[in-house]
Amino acid sequence: MSRPKIAFQGELGANSDEACRAHFPDHEPLPCATFEDAFEAVKTGAAELGMIPVENSIAGRVADVHHLLPSSGLYIIGERFKPIRFQLMANPGVKLEDITAAASMPIALAQCRKTLRKLGVKLVSASDTAGAAKELAEHPDPHRAAVSPRLAAEIYGLDILLEDIEDEHNNTTRFIVMSRERAHPAEGAACVTAFVFKVKNIPAALYKAMGGFATNSVNMTKLESYMENGGFTATMFYAEVDGRPEDRAVAQALEELSFFCDRFELVGVFAADPFRDGLAG
Repeated sequence: MSRPKIAFQGELGANSDEACRAHFPDHEPLPCATFEDAFEAVKTGAAELGMIPVENSIAGRVADVHHLLPSSGLYIIGERFKPIRFQLMANPGVKLEDITAAASMPIALAQCRKTLRKLGVKLVSASDTAGAAKELAEHPDPHRAAVSPRLAAEIYGLDILLEDIEDEHNNTTRFIVMSRERAHPAEGAACVTAFVFKVKNIPAALYKAMGGFATNSVNMTKLESYMENGGFTATMFYAEVDGRPEDRAVAQALEELSFFCDRFELVGVFAADPFRDGLAG
């Protein structure tokens, strides 16, 4: 019997693949070339879930997926935090002193900047971390290495020359879990409400829209702006707050927000990952 699938962007062996296997071991990881393809796989039913990285503790925003959310018909049903570890890997038999270039996606190279600078290697941009490992396995090069997760070395038969080369050992990526169906978090569970909105074109609209969260003591943990349809005049916002829409304080804050918005859409209500408890301090 076939297992349900969980879609992610990248090749097998990517950090997203590791996150899928760690948090949804009963699902089969489904690699997709782009984030749009991963969303589409969930939307069409080719996959039951999607695992999408949205931010990293060192590099900041990982994927600008907010513009995909409102039109996707999908919902955020969960979040997962994953410690990120990168390995410097090469073809079997290659020695560290022979390496003159290292390939990976730019955000991974940035997260290993100090180590790679010490090595004095040329940085080569790749589409994704595991893709760099796969390319090296398919086209062996005695002078090139890949910066990839450990799983990629196992899948593509590469040797690890240096372990855990990320600059900061608290390097962590937050993923959101996408589904065609809304989540129904258990009663009493700490929850996060995610939504997108566009304020009216009037003076101080954003300031006024945010006022309801302050007066109702609702903790807003994220507020990010992004351009809609490539324009400079229609600024959208993506936000997350603690609580559920049916909580009195959250409901009142969202009602006040709506007075100053041309558009509002709820994109997910989900249980907060317990990892957040360790961030509070």
